[in-house]
Amino acid sequence: MSDLSRKTIITVATTGAWPKKTDTPHIPITPEEISEEVYACWKAGAAVAHIHVRDENGNAAMDFGNFKKTVELIRAKKDCDIILNLTTSGGIGLSEDDRIRPFYELKPEMASYDSGSMNWQHNSVFENNPAFLEKLAIKMKEVGVKPEIEIFDVGMIYEALYYVKKGALKPPLHFQFCLGAAGGMPATVDNLVFLKNLIPEGSTWSTFGVGGGAQPILFAGLALGGNVRIGMEDNIFYLKGQLATSNVQFVERAKRVIQEFGKEAATPDEAREILGLKK
Repeated sequence: MSDLSRKTIITVATTGAWPKKTDTPHIPITPEEISEEVYACWKAGAAVAHIHVRDENGNAAMDFGNFKKTVELIRAKKDCDIILNLTTSGGIGLSEDDRIRPFYELKPEMASYDSGSMNWQHNSVFENNPAFLEKLAIKMKEVGVKPEIEIFDVGMIYEALYYVKKGALKPPLHFQFCLGAAGGMPATVDNLVFLKNLIPEGSTWSTFGVGGGAQPILFAGLALGGNVRIGMEDNIFYLKGQLATSNVQFVERAKRVIQEFGKEAATPDEAREILGLKK
């Protein structure tokens, strides 16, 4: 059995809700593009794929047909055992049923759980009201999908712990610290340390920084013993002023940095063991 203390989970977020082909020609948009990118990232060392889809115009969407096609294409890839983590927040102002349906029907191993509302990009509200959060947690529990609890600000930790007390969320929890989004906590090392020190003992966690915060938070997350998320959802530049040509570049860099820290990138099965998932 491998020493899991030496393993770091790489999550790749290939697409997200905002970059378009006009921002970078390399962003995967269609189910075919996303599935090919996820497969290439798995071969490069990613253990988890965080999945968003778009509509026919490339806009943010919770289009069930595109989720279904993307998931089926990835699952059909030869030997590909990457963990699928479907978003429940593919845009602003989407219906609750549309946000729930993809994970509820497609049954990935994980799905995102944004444990609070926030002002998004200073121009809109990303709503996750209390009734929806309880419903979301219960629906995930029904189909055996593990919530990845997205933390954009400190109060979201305490909101998640409230639903643990209510019995809707079941420990051990897995947190994703999302730093640098406009309206949330800035991508600083101090903020990451602060958040890490608030989560319950026995929890697992991962982190990412948006835009210019991507690199510092990658390094800080590894130094603090966490797992990492990378990809074009959060940052389209490989270096300042230089667009990444694929998500694979980010995976390969994260894998090299993990090795420099004296650790190894976790395989999907090792990630399952760390996260308490059943394949």
